Amino acid sequence: MNKALGIAIIGTGMIGAVHRRAAALSGGVLRGVVASSPERTRAVAHEWQCEAYADADAVFADKAIDVVHICTPNATHHDLARRALLAGKHVICEKPLATSLANATELATLARDTGLVTAVPFVYRYHPMVREARARIAAGELGALNLIHGNYLQDWLLGANDTNWRVDAVKGGASRAFADIGSHWCDLMEWVTGERFVETVSSLRTVLAERPAATRATFSGSADANEAKMTVTTEDIAGALLRTNQGTLATLTISQVSAGRKNHLWFEIDGMKESLTFNQEEPERLWVGQRDAMQLFVKDPSQGSAEQRRLATLPAGHAQGYADCFEAFVADTYSQIRGEPREGLPTFADGARSAQIVEAILASAKQRAWTSIPA
Repeated sequence: MNKALGIAIIGTGMIGAVHRRAAALSGGVLRGVVASSPERTRAVAHEWQCEAYADADAVFADKAIDVVHICTPNATHHDLARRALLAGKHVICEKPLATSLANATELATLARDTGLVTAVPFVYRYHPMVREARARIAAGELGALNLIHGNYLQDWLLGANDTNWRVDAVKGGASRAFADIGSHWCDLMEWVTGERFVETVSSLRTVLAERPAATRATFSGSADANEAKMTVTTEDIAGALLRTNQGTLATLTISQVSAGRKNHLWFEIDGMKESLTFNQEEPERLWVGQRDAMQLFVKDPSQGSAEQRRLATLPAGHAQGYADCFEAFVADTYSQIRGEPREGLPTFADGARSAQIVEAILASAKQRAWTSIPA
């Protein structure tokens, strides 16, 4: 059970490189890669010093591969993850797990039936202060919850010439901003509070009706203004009011066109006794509000809840961020594969749950009405 895990990465863009680093730090041995073309595969394999697989089938047939990391455009996730599971591989698949609820549910069922370890990178669960918030709520320190509110704001698609494969509904799915980043916020809130969203009323807006058809790498900049244009059918902005199974209201704003906001995931949870606030761009602190006082709880491996201490791998005052979360997520996945379960690992079941919420958001926006979400 302590043998080095052989891994393969399918998809070698920005997030593929993040997976590669996290895997190496977690003891995975990169056997090979598959990229978007044979030329790209060979170039990345040379750079990463591993094998260039001819295609995904070659990955699934390789008995040296224990774990497949799927880092490709959204529309390919279902097929690749299904084939990997049928080949007996453990799978880490980028989110969304699939571009339809039916396909995401199929994958969650297949993962359960095969008994293989599966994971979806809802990595913001791995901020130490998020773990602290969850522990405090579970211990009853906030009392009954009154309100959940927050946002996830970015600006990388603000310009008229900004584009990416996610903009294309064929590659990215019917929802863009909400499925891409709203899904993170919703997963985080359900996991932190222990409550489940059961209905929503939402509204979507596409700010730019056209964007360049030639895509660019994620966060890499604008295309040429003279390039051919395509019609945009996916949303730039989403707003949602949600209600949980305990009757708690949640308000959420999602945007990929908010100037100056790079990766602003923020939430506040208000209870009868206390409130908690977390900002992903300032992840070292948890704001705790009381009727007569306010305090800042700071990440510290010697203080707070057990999970906060486990994930606070650096001393207080030494910042940890997104990369640390991703590395902890992959390390926990590999621990699970080795028979050492970890708390809070987001699985394919969580990926299917996210697809339920995305489908309800799209349906509500289309119908302009409250829409149920199966709990």
